[in-house]
Amino acid sequence: MCLAVPGQIQRIEDNELSTGTVSFAGVTKEVCLALVPEAAVGDYVIVHVGFAISKVDEQAAQESLTLIEQLSSGQNNESLSS
Repeated sequence: MCLAVPGQIQRIEDNELSTGTVSFAGVTKEVCLALVPEAAVGDYVIVHVGFAISKVDEQAAQESLTLIEQLSSGQNNESLSS
């Protein structure tokens, strides 16, 4: 199973790999931005295994993050009650 997660670009490094810092609900990671050369600081991107694979609008990103949070909360609650 593959999982791609939306994150917001916080900073873009001007280097040959086109990398940047992306925030995933406050957790930041270095991500390769080479596949989305049009992306800019503040944009949301879908990230899979360290590569931004597409841009996404803010509303879609927030909906996905909310769903991921809800799924995570449900799993935590189930494991605590077992």
